[in-house]
Amino acid sequence: MFYKDERLALFIDGSNLYAAGKALGFDIDYKLLRQEFMRRGKLLRAFYYTALLENDEYSPIRPLVDWLHYNGFTMVTKPAKEYTDSQGRRKVKGNMDIELTVDAMELAPRVDHIVLFSGDGDFRPLVESLQRQGVRVSVVSTIRSQPPMIADELRRQADNFIELDELKEVIGRPPREMGTTRESAAYQAG
Repeated sequence: MFYKDERLALFIDGSNLYAAGKALGFDIDYKLLRQEFMRRGKLLRAFYYTALLENDEYSPIRPLVDWLHYNGFTMVTKPAKEYTDSQGRRKVKGNMDIELTVDAMELAPRVDHIVLFSGDGDFRPLVESLQRQGVRVSVVSTIRSQPPMIADELRRQADNFIELDELKEVIGRPPREMGTTRESAAYQAG
């Protein structure tokens, strides 16, 4: 539930939202997403968190990051760490949980409602702390994927759970074909 006069902030865990959309068979149209939440309240900030592969000459997520930066999103990025696992597979790691948590705690006194786009159960203590400060918290993720993308403890803690699949008609567009595993790794690096 949203109130027209409440001050809103969006916190988007980029890789988590990307994976949830992919599991549901659609891509997020971020212009439509921003418009939807501007309609629901007074949108103060829309943060987007992702890790970037800095050593690649071209990162497939770079155009998205640049577009978001120029279109009203506050971008929070950091270099992803690349490593080889015990089976010799190339892996990318870039967790943005701490950055998102610090920003949400700093903004809490200035907002009425935070919308968290993530299903990561590690955010449950953050949601609980924000609620103790009088901030309502909605979580956007999905239970309709196999397995569900939202941790049960996060869904229970939130004031409101928004099923991403129910936003598909409002903020979705058909997915583009992903070419190489390198592109997939870049999107999953957040």
